[in-house]
Amino acid sequence: MSGDVIRILLADDHEVVRSGLRRMFEREPGFEIVAEADSGEEAYRRLAALNVDVAVIDLSMPGMGGIEAIRRIRARRPEVKILVFSIHESAGFAQRALGAGAEGYLTKTSPASAMIEAVRAVAEGRHWLAREVAQNLALQSLGQQGNPMSELTAREFEVLRLFAFGRQPEEIAVALHLSAKTVANHLSIIKQKVGVRSSAELMRRALAWDLVSD
Repeated sequence: MSGDVIRILLADDHEVVRSGLRRMFEREPGFEIVAEADSGEEAYRRLAALNVDVAVIDLSMPGMGGIEAIRRIRARRPEVKILVFSIHESAGFAQRALGAGAEGYLTKTSPASAMIEAVRAVAEGRHWLAREVAQNLALQSLGQQGNPMSELTAREFEVLRLFAFGRQPEEIAVALHLSAKTVANHLSIIKQKVGVRSSAELMRRALAWDLVSD
């Protein structure tokens, strides 16, 4: 951190969300918004040249998406702390984000005060989970929530998320910097893991798991 100021990058594809967060942090001492991004690609690019302490990242952005952005940011800038800010409360999403390297997970239904607390926590090197997310993770660990999505790797999860948005394998390949053949192989493995045979069935499962959100 620069002195006592926590420098923040906001990454969300909704301008109204970023604007609301910016106004909130501007009212709080000890925080500075140094950059904003509306996609995972832009967040990754901007972090390459900026002094940032905490990146607040949405998961359901177009293109690369949050999970892949977290993975790449962690590889390039391991000192930057990452807080996910997502509409998704499920254990599956939280597992993917934490597994990719996020230090915290906050839901968009949380009170504004929770965002301040969460950013301070991850900036200090502590982990932070929204209460409902921590509960869902605990329930899943006890076997009370069975979901084949938890068996997917981080890369498979991101392929499935883009697939749920209606992207063709060629488009997914471009977004994730993979070959179309590799994406097709991932989709085949995903179908096996979740127990479906067709792309239509896979789409229905993806929608049932709320992989697409506004």
